[in-house]
Amino acid sequence: MKSAVDREPEGSRKLSGDARTLAFTVFSAAIGGTFQYGYNISIINAPTSYIQVFINDTYTERWGAGLDIPRITLLWTFIVSAFPLGGLAGALLAGPMAVRFGRKKSLLLNNLFMFAGALLVLTCRVAKSFEMIIFARLLVGMNSGVSMNIQPMYFGESAPKHLRGAVAFSSAVFTAFGIFLGQVVGLTEILGSEPLWTYLLASNALPALIQLVTLPWFPESPRYLLIDRGDREACVKALSRLRGGQAPILEMEEMLQEQQMSVSLNSGSTASAKTPWSLFKDRDVRAQLRTVMAASSAMMLCGNDAFYFYASYIFQEAGIPLGKIQYATIGTGASEFTASILSNLLIERVGRRYLLVGGYSLMTCWTIVFTVALTLQSRGVAGMPYLSMACVFAYILSFGLGPAGVTGILPAEIFDQMARPAAYMVAGSLMWISLFLIGMLFPFIVGGLGNFCFLPFLAVCLMSAVFQGLTLPETKGKTLAQITAEYDKKNGGKASEGPGNQAEEPSKDQHQLGKALTTQTNDPDPAS
Repeated sequence: MKSAVDREPEGSRKLSGDARTLAFTVFSAAIGGTFQYGYNISIINAPTSYIQVFINDTYTERWGAGLDIPRITLLWTFIVSAFPLGGLAGALLAGPMAVRFGRKKSLLLNNLFMFAGALLVLTCRVAKSFEMIIFARLLVGMNSGVSMNIQPMYFGESAPKHLRGAVAFSSAVFTAFGIFLGQVVGLTEILGSEPLWTYLLASNALPALIQLVTLPWFPESPRYLLIDRGDREACVKALSRLRGGQAPILEMEEMLQEQQMSVSLNSGSTASAKTPWSLFKDRDVRAQLRTVMAASSAMMLCGNDAFYFYASYIFQEAGIPLGKIQYATIGTGASEFTASILSNLLIERVGRRYLLVGGYSLMTCWTIVFTVALTLQSRGVAGMPYLSMACVFAYILSFGLGPAGVTGILPAEIFDQMARPAAYMVAGSLMWISLFLIGMLFPFIVGGLGNFCFLPFLAVCLMSAVFQGLTLPETKGKTLAQITAEYDKKNGGKASEGPGNQAEEPSKDQHQLGKALTTQTNDPDPAS
């Protein structure tokens, strides 16, 4: 092994052909992870009327009398609300699962929720029970809650520094792809018809099966293996596979520094994972916690899902035939998917901060234009439906360009290994609570504000752009020590005493580790 090659900065090296292991790991984790979140949000829209008929028919068969429309709507609301409630439960489970089982095994175990949900949906007609659909959506939500937290953590800990943003942002790409594919599969010509709606809702078992078969062949997070489990040999093996057969010494040294920092903060004892409560009490991470809490809440409170909800009405007012609206709606999913791919290509050039702040700034502008267009449209001004339709696409594009992906990266980049699971628990909980609130309150907002119903979302986008612009440092290409040093200033600490300067002094163990790598990196066995 040539030390000159090993110590060459990772950003200047080109990926070898063997780095496809990292790409396949990303695909395998994401297809059963954040892809499921987008897919399951999307597929529930197509069979709405069929499920409502099923609810009424089942109730009539049981009790001899049908339900009125408000009661059917209420039961449908329970079905829809079960998903974010399950997501909240999954987000709270994700932290302990990630610590106890590891990132990879947690994602594999998470598929049990999906298979159980698919089984309930497939048998609900035979059992003549609409309650089974509620429980199924609860389980699907739990699956999404776990994967939305653990998958970005897994990616952030497995990717090299110069690709960390792009790899972590792929979570958003797969979410958008899930939304788009769910819209396509939900077409009446495919699975969106009355006889097939149960198969549509159970089709989420296929991506889960793909992950269950493929992910065991890929390595566990190297940082988890080294820092949480203390297994240096398994860490070297995993890192060697992910980097194409050779574990970079500098990257190993950085992880060892983080391990030593965690031990030193625990007074020399073995570091243990933090809880959300201990995170709230820790003054040293308050600025980081404020950043993550604000970003996670705003991601759902910004109204992107509301624009999806309004899309059908806007397309209808623009003169698109009722039977063709489902095809036009696919364009919204395609817009977010396209924007997420573009952002994935830009994130390592532009940076996280500019994409996040720029995305919310653009969304603020489009919300103003959209509100004006809706007002003029209600007064019969010609051409306004087309302007409204353009605003829908522009808003979704802006969301996909920044907030959709950057938000999920932040906890992985600004918290250390011991605090990261708890940070994702806090972020995920706020995200799912916000999604639940939007689902419950948006119909009342529309009823109360009419054409001005998007003004609350305008306020959220504007405040988010200003807050993140003032408080979020750029994390692109920086080590955790460098990012922590910047936050130390915001937390009132002295940068000179923080971990930023510890990065300048490699320890004796780190030099010994560099020598040890020469004998360990040729072992091709995957880490468990």
